[in-house]
Amino acid sequence: MYENEIKPQTAVLVAVDTGEYDIDVSLDELEELAATAGAQVIGRMVQKRTDMDVATCIGSGRLAELALFCENTQADMVIFDHELTPAQLRNIEDACDTSVLDRTMLILDIFAQRARSGEGKLQVELAQQRYLLPRLAGLGNILSRQGGGIGTRGPGETKLETDRRHIRARIHALEERLESLTRHRENLRARRKKDGVTTVAIVGYTNVGKSTLLNALTDAGVLAEDKLFATLDPTARALLLPDGHSVMLIDTVGLVRRLPHHLVEAFKSTLEEAAQADLLLNVCDISSEEMAEQVEVTQQLLGELGVADTPVLTVLNKCDKVAQLPLTLGESTVAISARTGYGFEELLQKIARLLPQTQRRMKLLIPYDKGNLLSEIREEGKIFSEEYTPEGTLVDALVEMKLLHKVEGMVKRD
Repeated sequence: MYENEIKPQTAVLVAVDTGEYDIDVSLDELEELAATAGAQVIGRMVQKRTDMDVATCIGSGRLAELALFCENTQADMVIFDHELTPAQLRNIEDACDTSVLDRTMLILDIFAQRARSGEGKLQVELAQQRYLLPRLAGLGNILSRQGGGIGTRGPGETKLETDRRHIRARIHALEERLESLTRHRENLRARRKKDGVTTVAIVGYTNVGKSTLLNALTDAGVLAEDKLFATLDPTARALLLPDGHSVMLIDTVGLVRRLPHHLVEAFKSTLEEAAQADLLLNVCDISSEEMAEQVEVTQQLLGELGVADTPVLTVLNKCDKVAQLPLTLGESTVAISARTGYGFEELLQKIARLLPQTQRRMKLLIPYDKGNLLSEIREEGKIFSEEYTPEGTLVDALVEMKLLHKVEGMVKRD
């Protein structure tokens, strides 16, 4: 190994199987999260219990086995697939003599890596501070480490000396700054509504190809990697539909099972882009065996945001990776490959059909004495072509619904 090569940190994954959910699936996802953070998983430990041990989460006997495994393998960290209490964190770390993270801390660490915008960084810090406040007593060793590494990134890494009063003041300051940004975002949404801008939000599980789809449709240039939470900040780009209608296409943060409550709260202003959209594209990975569960996770969170009445187009992505597609998809489902472009034409057509109809494309012959009507159409909608004839101006245009009564008798049939 060359001197400048960084050896990945090694991790042991630990979970308590209470029968509440599929522990193997959850651990597979935790391993993906660990890899995204830069860790190499060298072992797993699962303890079957009716509930978690108050002091050690997995029980004293199992903790002794974990400590011996960490000593023999020289593991850099232990990652638990649950939220740990301060006492559990302290007891496990003392026993294993290595750093201990829980699922929420790991996701917060990844978010700290991925946040690029000012708002995204504020949201991550707020979530970290809220999580840190009740856990000061149990996070002593983690916070004192100045060498970096997984679980120490972001604004939480130098807070060992910070008392609760200081952290509460910081949380209050962050909340005020985010409130200001939220009001600004709401003003932008209101302006878009007033200007008649139609928005389409891309939602779905993390790593299903949302950013790849946005890039393919709009040349957005958004980072697209085969990692969880490759992109965190929302991106909006204009998209022209086959009927000539232009919409705003917005990418949103990806979702995972049991997304920590701290993150749902912190990123609500970002996720509300989906709540305010005219249409949702629920992108799914059709090649994944967990697609049904991923769709359920997305629907649950969208339900929390109150978007039950928003039209949804289910987008089955990565169809180039499956041998056979479903025979019938229905009007609100489309199969595509964001990587190859397969199915894009049908995708755009279905988006156009499912959007609320605020405009209609038509050919009109407008008499010259109705020039003010032509100006209204141009201002409120869009004119693709116009031709001057002896009878009047022949136009191909998108006409606002509220103007339809004014153009009665002017429609030109082919």
